[in-house]
This record gives sequence, structure tokens and C-alpha cells, in this order.
Amino acid sequence: MDSFTRNYTIILGFILFGLFAWWISSAWQPRIWEINEQLESDPMLSNYAYQFRLLDLQDNVATLSSPRSFDVPAMRFLEIVQPDLAGKTQDDPAMIQAQQDLIDHQKRAQGLVLALPDVKRVDWRLDVQWLADHGVHVNSGGL
Repeated sequence: MDSFTRNYTIILGFILFGLFAWWISSAWQPRIWEINEQLESDPMLSNYAYQFRLLDLQDNVATLSSPRSFDVPAMRFLEIVQPDLAGKTQDDPAMIQAQQDLIDHQKRAQGLVLALPDVKRVDWRLDVQWLADHGVHVNSGGL
């Protein structure tokens, strides 16, 4: 092997090793896994149609997943998980109850995470993957 090929191989090996080490360090998040296990094992949250998950924890700010946002209203999510709500108006008693149930579960997830000593604030991020898995495609302009 000539010196150019050898040097090229060594440099490429270091680059690949560095990228692999960076990938491992960014994927290795035992604190997030621990908090997600706590959310999954909570009796109230574990029985709900949507599993709230911790996506990120940086600088005492926890980012939790949510099935609703300004782009995807709660009614859209509720019609997916409770098909009997499809076509009901926002002021229908069943829709109001389902919305309150969602609020209660979201507040429960938020409260559990805020009770942790290393969390000062909770932000929410729309769970685009969950929605896509259920036939709702979200882009920058909304639905």
C-alpha cells in the first residue's frame, strides 16, 4: 500500500470513528429513558390513547411530545383516537369531555416532569410522526 492510500485510510478511519462516537454520545440519553419509563408506568397516563414522551432535556427545559398544536387542533387528534367523535361539534358534550380528558392527561404528564429536580420548564413539540402514522400529514403551512 502506498503512503497516500495508507494516510487516506487512516484519516478516513478517524473521521468515521469520530462520527460514530458523536452518534453514540447523542443517542445515549439514560436520563430521558428513565423519565420516559416513569411516564409510561404512571397508572393514569399508561391507559390513555396517546403516550406522552420526553424528547429532550437541556438546560432544565424538558420538551414533551404532544398530539395537538395550533396546526393540529385537539379535535383532529380526538377524532382519531375516538372515531365516534367524528363529525361532532366542538360544543358537543362528548367532545368537551374528550378535550377535558386530553387536558387532564397532558397536565398530568407535565406535572410529573416538572416535579423532577432537574426540570424547571416544560415545552411541547407536536408529535408529527405519531400523526403521520395515523394519516395526518403536517407541514409548515398546517394540515
